[in-house]
Amino acid sequence: MANHKSSLKRIRQDQTRRLRNRYYGRTMRNAVRNLRNATDKQEAEKALPSVSKMIDKLAKKNFIHWKKAGNLKSKLAKHVNSL
Repeated sequence: MANHKSSLKRIRQDQTRRLRNRYYGRTMRNAVRNLRNATDKQEAEKALPSVSKMIDKLAKKNFIHWKKAGNLKSKLAKHVNSL
């Protein structure tokens, strides 16, 4: 166990950030998966802007790389247009 006050605080902060990052990542992956599994074009077109917005926010926070975000959005848009 850590002895310094700053080490104890760092452990608490790391735990909080880890849980937050897991939530963001899981939420994004579920949204992308649901959009890819969508068969109704109207529902997919409704969901695409919110998923794109989520991906953009995560790229801005460096949770995912900005090029990966662009690739994801491109593939999702392509999928929705092909429905």
